[in-house]
Amino acid sequence: MNYKEFKVTVDMGDNAPIEISTGKMAKQADGSVVLKQGNTMLLATVVSSKEAKSGVDFLPLSVDYQEKYAAAGRIPGGFLRREGRLSDHEVLICRLVDRALRPLFPEDYHADTQVMISLVSSDKETMPDALAGLAASAAISVSDIPFNGPISEVRVAKIDDKLVINPTVSELEKATLEFIIAGSAEDIVMVEGEAEEISEEEMIEAIAFAHEAIKKQVAAQNELASLVGVETKREYSHEPVDLELRQQIFEASYDKIYQISKSGLPKHDRSAQFEAVGDEFYETLGEEVDEDTEFLFKKYFGEVQYEAVRNLLLDEGIRLDGRNSQEVRTIWSEIDYLPAAHGSAVFTRGETQSLTSVTLGSKDDEQMIDGAFVHGYKDFILHYNFPGFSTGEVRPNRGPGRREVGHGHLALRSLKNVLPEESENPYTIRIVSDILESNGSSSMATVCAGSLALMDAGIKVKSAVSGIAMGLIYSEKDGRYVILSDILGDEDHLGDMDFKVTGTEKGILACQMDLKINGLKWELLTEALEQAKEARLHILGEMEKTIAEPRTDLKPHAPRIVSFKVDKEDIGAIIGPGGKIIQEMQRETGATISIEEVDNKGVVQIFAENKAAIDAAQEQINGIIAKPEVGVVYEGKVKSIMPFGVFVEILPGKDGLLHISEIAWKRIETMEGLFQEGDEVSVKLMNIDRQGKMKLSRKVLLPKPEGQEKKNRPQGKGTERGNNKEKAEEKSKDKE
Repeated sequence: MNYKEFKVTVDMGDNAPIEISTGKMAKQADGSVVLKQGNTMLLATVVSSKEAKSGVDFLPLSVDYQEKYAAAGRIPGGFLRREGRLSDHEVLICRLVDRALRPLFPEDYHADTQVMISLVSSDKETMPDALAGLAASAAISVSDIPFNGPISEVRVAKIDDKLVINPTVSELEKATLEFIIAGSAEDIVMVEGEAEEISEEEMIEAIAFAHEAIKKQVAAQNELASLVGVETKREYSHEPVDLELRQQIFEASYDKIYQISKSGLPKHDRSAQFEAVGDEFYETLGEEVDEDTEFLFKKYFGEVQYEAVRNLLLDEGIRLDGRNSQEVRTIWSEIDYLPAAHGSAVFTRGETQSLTSVTLGSKDDEQMIDGAFVHGYKDFILHYNFPGFSTGEVRPNRGPGRREVGHGHLALRSLKNVLPEESENPYTIRIVSDILESNGSSSMATVCAGSLALMDAGIKVKSAVSGIAMGLIYSEKDGRYVILSDILGDEDHLGDMDFKVTGTEKGILACQMDLKINGLKWELLTEALEQAKEARLHILGEMEKTIAEPRTDLKPHAPRIVSFKVDKEDIGAIIGPGGKIIQEMQRETGATISIEEVDNKGVVQIFAENKAAIDAAQEQINGIIAKPEVGVVYEGKVKSIMPFGVFVEILPGKDGLLHISEIAWKRIETMEGLFQEGDEVSVKLMNIDRQGKMKLSRKVLLPKPEGQEKKNRPQGKGTERGNNKEKAEEKSKDKE
């Protein structure tokens, strides 16, 4: 054995303990750990370059989380049968870890850094996303990479009115709130999750409860680092320093930047004037500027803007666009903007605009999720697009990035809890938000536009939903702060908090918070939530002016769905051998028909562009599942002709014998020339024997000739012989 393993254990109360070990696996990485809870195992590694690239003034951090299919005992789908690009589910976990780690690296550390987390074993009940942040932080903690951690992440949920840390998959199905909380021993740095219209007080309580669990996990990481012997971190120097140049830039630019910030100009005009001030000073540096001076000019001029904008808010309470701290930008909205869509809305708040559409589909349109840990189907899909033109930039369109996946997921979480029950909404719903203009909080514009578009589509949502992005400017020197409602893009960039909250009039539905400062007090967080509530309700009031409740019906051009249940034993009859019957019905009617077993019942959905197609398909299915009733008259169709009578289909796939003696009151000697296959004939079901054979009669529907009753009265053994003859004829049919 050529390794020395170090191990710590975290007691998780009712859940299985968490075991974190290092020194055995992936030893050439700067730091690596294996985290184990139950049969779930994560391998986390971190590698950071020894030097930073020239001209880089930020942390090039990449976080990659991947679930190995073997971890769940599955083989990947697709032609290659191997793990492909990261799924949206994996991307969302990457973002959760990235947002928790990034604020804890030193501001002047700019070396390329890569954190990789792999799910290598899974017990299907332990959710790995709540453990990924802990594993990543532990890997950094046992390395020599500079880091102001450790941090950890936990999931907190309320189940049966009780807060629970890291519930199992099955437990989470009953949760009324669910948040992933990240933090250090002292502070909360990230919150993301959803709830069922909870109060602000409930949310604060959940965050505080989660922080206690985080403290235990942070302590375990410190213990592991101590066992490994990590005492000092690597030395680095990633930024040149020129304090004289910094002073010159501040003296020449600060007052000008302050006045521009105070002027309330639109975004592009303000940016142009900032740039002009920078260009004016840059010209004083001469024609030949070395790389270090170029780097420092950009850095120090950014610091001028940072200080000026923040001081303007703290000293005078004035924002870049002239609003006060609690004021929401001007809102206008419109529905039914896209005439061919099933539902659509435009929502514009200040310089942020979303054009959102709703498309209704059938069960066949559900999205298949085929991951290692998460697999199944989704009938509610939300896609968020952020093209370059929305910010006046040239940017190639290469599909959604991680940011777009994350913003879309937040909007989806905000809207899914107000959708009607499946019995009232059998549709697969896809919402697409195209951001046409952006200057702060386009994800919240997506929530508002999505809510309006759903109501425009006639979906009976329980309530309208709005969202607001809150910001914070905080002075660590003297404790002064300003909480900002409806932040601009620059206020997000230059501020200390980005706190997005969505909800209805009754309460909070979802949130996403990222903090850039240490020591956020609970009182300040409570104040931010209360201010967010006021802004959220204001936006709801503005939205109500456009549409107050869902349309009473779908658009005329929207597809229709009929959903109903059938007995389990009827599922096979509707589908038919090899799908023959259901495919034939779809060809004949033009409708799309799906059927699945749910709770020992067959759930049938018929999807079509018009009512006639739905009615035709439903009539055929009703015929298939109908049970023949003795005494009922049916309009049947002749299926086959025999010497002793005809077999008549009275219901789809259900034939009965119309014996030659039951065709008419008079005696018929031969079947020749009486019927042709396909003829329609009215018959009455007289009897169903134990084998399910049906006896039909036509003559009982015809007027009886006078004296026929006495003439045809059964007499002794002759009748018995007749009955035996009929049985023999049926046996002959069975053999055929």
